[in-house]
Amino acid sequence: MKATIVTIGDEILIGQIVDTNSSYIAKALDKIGIATHEMLSISDDKEHILNTFQKLQNEVEVVIITGGLGPTKDDITKKTFCDYFEDTLIEDEAVLLHVKEIIEGFYKRPITQINREQALVPTKAKVLFNKAGTAPGMWMEKENTVFISLPGVPFEMKYLIDNEVIPNLVQKFERPYIVHQTIMTYGRGESLIAEQIEAWEDNLPEFIKLAYLPSPGKVRLRLTARGNDKEILQNEIKKQVQLLDLLIHEIIVGYNEDEPIEVVLGKILTEKKLTLATAESCTGGKIAALMTAIPGASNYFKGSVVSYATQTKIDVLGVSKEVIDKYGVVSAEVAKEMALGVQKLTKSDYAIATTGNAGPLKGDADAELGAVFIAIASPNDVFVEEFNFGQPREKVIDRAVSKALELIYKEFLKK
Repeated sequence: MKATIVTIGDEILIGQIVDTNSSYIAKALDKIGIATHEMLSISDDKEHILNTFQKLQNEVEVVIITGGLGPTKDDITKKTFCDYFEDTLIEDEAVLLHVKEIIEGFYKRPITQINREQALVPTKAKVLFNKAGTAPGMWMEKENTVFISLPGVPFEMKYLIDNEVIPNLVQKFERPYIVHQTIMTYGRGESLIAEQIEAWEDNLPEFIKLAYLPSPGKVRLRLTARGNDKEILQNEIKKQVQLLDLLIHEIIVGYNEDEPIEVVLGKILTEKKLTLATAESCTGGKIAALMTAIPGASNYFKGSVVSYATQTKIDVLGVSKEVIDKYGVVSAEVAKEMALGVQKLTKSDYAIATTGNAGPLKGDADAELGAVFIAIASPNDVFVEEFNFGQPREKVIDRAVSKALELIYKEFLKK
């Protein structure tokens, strides 16, 4: 089965907002065995929308459209649906009652005519009731294709996908099984991994495909199996992961895409009843942001000092001015004092410190552009490693964050 996801809105095409809806929808479809054939972003233009519908008709089984369901004149999806399906709009009583409850109950104001028009739906549509907002979803069928229209507001779209769209698709279609397994690796590049596992990859069963998903400092290896017997797929995936583990065990940090290394670290810290803090210069608090994005992080993450300025390193972390003058602000010696300083300040068991020259200018540092020092302080020791991540600036920062997490993870593995 194939699906196409269509986002409608000029604001997407001019880069004013980022389309996150398509990614969420594609993941939800994949879980029930429907493959996303393509993702399209089109303008708020009636003819463009109609031409897109016509092109997709009978090419895919499912078309999911987001956007254009608001109450203003530039939201034209409902009227365009009526044109395509040769239909008219009627007022849905249940939707109108829901809109009234939101406007009059939550916003404490009388409902307007524009608000009432949110309850208009095509007569041939199956209404997908939107408890998260005022714009209902619409399900319409023509020949061999189901067209589903959803609001573009992300939290409303997500509610309808989870509670209306997916259950209805499961009920309507018989679908193959799709089983995924993601292996999270850190510290080795895509090409080196590919060389190391080449023989294993060449001997994968035909129904299993491998994808390399690289990003700075890490590579996700995604195995995808498709077929009609879910148990066979799961068993074969499990077997292949075990064989892969024998080849690259030292760089694998997890087996779940929803559990990146910061989640794995959180579990280790919780299990061992240890605490962590960070002192960040060139990474600007990004390590701390990743760690604190995890629910329950307050149990093990003691805090962070973003000592971006040289004087802050001295005043807050207690880094020696003499050390800075002698070795430079971007140096192993300063990174070490930063880690020990934040460890002492927060009374944490472990600490991470980063200092580097991300560019494009050198600032207070004499070090080369791209140079980064990362220090790891443990209860009994502290060590520093030096890297050069090149340019541009964004690459340096992202790689420094990934490498810092990799280093602290490997430190835990030694215990």
